[in-house]
Amino acid sequence: MYKVDSEQLHNFIVAGLQEDIGPGDHTSQACIPASSRTKARLLVKDEGVIAGVQLAESIFRHVDPSSIIEVVMPDGSDFKYGDVAFYVECNTRALLMAERLILNSMQRMSGIATLSSRFAFEVEDLPVKILDTRKTTPLIRFLEKWAVSIGGCTNYRVGLYDWIMIKDNHVDACGSISRAIDKVHAYLRENNLNLGITVEVRNLVEVQEVLDRGGITRIMFDNFELPILAEAVAHVDKRFETEASGGVTLRTVRKIALTGVDYISVGALTHSAGCLDMSLKVIK
Repeated sequence: MYKVDSEQLHNFIVAGLQEDIGPGDHTSQACIPASSRTKARLLVKDEGVIAGVQLAESIFRHVDPSSIIEVVMPDGSDFKYGDVAFYVECNTRALLMAERLILNSMQRMSGIATLSSRFAFEVEDLPVKILDTRKTTPLIRFLEKWAVSIGGCTNYRVGLYDWIMIKDNHVDACGSISRAIDKVHAYLRENNLNLGITVEVRNLVEVQEVLDRGGITRIMFDNFELPILAEAVAHVDKRFETEASGGVTLRTVRKIALTGVDYISVGALTHSAGCLDMSLKVIK
């Protein structure tokens, strides 16, 4: 499961509330007594996998430390139209200030978790892991990767800093795959870093170059046709981890997995996931 950084979460909540509230929620201040308390429920109006409940708890406790939350459906639960994810009782003004941040976040996260669960289901009986990518929404990557893990897929690198990935642009700018690998090893030694190394390859000639050079963690086959992908996986023969990437869909992911790759990276988990409909309704 994705490990959430508490400081990052706090900063997100503060920034999200500031964006929406600005100098004040004038409507609530005009209509609602400062001491009013209200009970509400989070109603889901879609089908899928719930994500963001833990986030909602953190937001409620930020706006009102005395909030009482009764979770009915924890993160990762399957839900259907009409289900209630949780009940909350808190200060009414605080509830209304937190409402949109919670809904926007949960709707997005639940869409990602739902799509991730579908990808995971397609290959659940095979020895392969579905990975997310860096194709995320700026500044909320941590929420989207959190949702991917809730949906049952695996988080890849968080950013450019926690894994080496030598891609086609690096190779072309550097001059060759072997030269790029050598430079990476020199850099890691000089900076006392211990990071995994993935090399992206575009054809079988580049696969052989990586095998000849060695010194890496994983070979990533980019947009290989299935017969060539199967041949490449067999040729690597478990000497290094293998990964397939490029335009993976729910229709193709199982066929790709059957080639024997260890990992399949799917940008669609985040960049193509929609939002699921939810509402936060006051209980009269």
